[in-house]
Amino acid sequence: MYTVGDYLLDRLHELGIEEIFGVPGDYNLQFLDQIISREDMKWIGNANELNASYMADGYARTKKAAAFLTTFGVGELSAINGLAGSYAENLPVVEIVGSPTSKVQNDGKFVHHTLADGDFKHFMKMHEPVTAARTLLTAENATYEIDRVLSQLLKERKPVYINLPVDVAAAKAEKPALSLEKESSTTNTTEQVILSKIEESLKNAQKPVVIAGHEVISFGLEKTVTQFVSETKLPITTLNFGKSAVDESLPSFLGIYNGKLSEISLKNFVESADFILMLGVKLTDSSTGAFTHHLDENKMISLNIDEGIIFNKVVEDFDFRAVVSSLSELKGIEYEGQYIDKQYEEFIPSSAPLSQDRLWQAVESLTQSNETIVAEQGTSFFGASTIFLKSNSRFIGQPLWGSIGYTFPAALGSQIADKESRHLLFIGDGSLQLTVQELGLSIREKLNPICFIINNDGYTVEREIHGPTQSYNDIPMWNYSKLPETFGATEDRVVSKIVRTENEFVSVMKEAQADVNRMYWIELVLEKEDAPKLLKKMGKLFAEQNK
Repeated sequence: MYTVGDYLLDRLHELGIEEIFGVPGDYNLQFLDQIISREDMKWIGNANELNASYMADGYARTKKAAAFLTTFGVGELSAINGLAGSYAENLPVVEIVGSPTSKVQNDGKFVHHTLADGDFKHFMKMHEPVTAARTLLTAENATYEIDRVLSQLLKERKPVYINLPVDVAAAKAEKPALSLEKESSTTNTTEQVILSKIEESLKNAQKPVVIAGHEVISFGLEKTVTQFVSETKLPITTLNFGKSAVDESLPSFLGIYNGKLSEISLKNFVESADFILMLGVKLTDSSTGAFTHHLDENKMISLNIDEGIIFNKVVEDFDFRAVVSSLSELKGIEYEGQYIDKQYEEFIPSSAPLSQDRLWQAVESLTQSNETIVAEQGTSFFGASTIFLKSNSRFIGQPLWGSIGYTFPAALGSQIADKESRHLLFIGDGSLQLTVQELGLSIREKLNPICFIINNDGYTVEREIHGPTQSYNDIPMWNYSKLPETFGATEDRVVSKIVRTENEFVSVMKEAQADVNRMYWIELVLEKEDAPKLLKKMGKLFAEQNK
């Protein structure tokens, strides 16, 4: 018999989802049976629900949609922080919550994982601020409601919540007759007006600049924007919140704009532009040098998923993806002006102790095409976001939500989504201690990322903002290089190293990149108060902002 559970899984597979993350619980076990019985879908069991939500977020950044499964109450509330991050940063993640039977819920029985008050909608209400749509499925409404919330997921590129009672998952359903999403091949009148304004402005501009943001990545439009810029030779920059929205190997890529923390030549170029085209950009404190950007809105067309602004006039009711996808159709645009000089410094290692500044110079020199750089929102992010990526490379960070520990599970989720792109994770010791449990999953799934654990003895970002010597910024010292063995790894699956000098870093980096069949677990020992220059500057701005 074809069931509601089958229908939901078929729709998820239609979105490109081939793995589902999560934790089993008694209210989702029967639905789990349906997942593992399929040949086109794999269950990836996590150590906890928070990690599952982080891993789904990373998967969605690469596959452009993801799903995870929890049990009612205790499971879903453990995951809600990760889901909030996906909401903040526009990631299409489906949370499926296995819940008690419809009869139990309708009768208001005091069953486990509830507040013993007979109300089974408390937790769905808690999800309202962090989801684009929510539903409690019944046998009668299931197929309609599944399509409704998944359509909203695709429209807004934000998470949705599906409450799936045990009996409803097993209820009879009809197979979908039509595909869930049909991409329009035509633009409406509003979209044509926007495109005409862009075309006219670009033709008239002497010093135009394009700024691409994270929403370009949310819709999978990176190649589209890269093609448009490549053909028109337009200067382009991104914020760190949107890094890798365009191929950074392009001659016209200027680097990362970050308000007054930008390289001076880049800052002057962007802020003196006579026309600014912003695509999918959100101006947050950590991506604008604590709001020190100076972008003239009178010279700007800014397009977002939910709104457009054309020279200070708000425009609504347009399809963001359709407009961006149509940019390559604009005619007669070719930039003939100057760019800025980009300085590439060859990294020559020495026997000196490894430092933050030298680390990121080495990383920029040694990274290769088709790699994915994942940087935790600590010293790693403020170092890695400034480097120039090679062609066909991607970058994953979480600069808006900034949840500590996010990137270890997210890197694994993204590596599962794209096994052809070698993932390089840079994560601090403090962050790793929150989510290290998934090391067991990476060993079990035979994943091969290169993980760099920056051991600088504590919370360095917080030290830069406030309390550099306060005990609350200290953490327990772990034996990081022994963790793979503790989690069951053998040398044929995981290589563990400790690095203290520049020479050692270059040697182990090259070794890891050449050995694609094993995971590398590399502890980088750095000075306690060492931090990238950008972080030191940003820390002072954040400290001032918090007064």
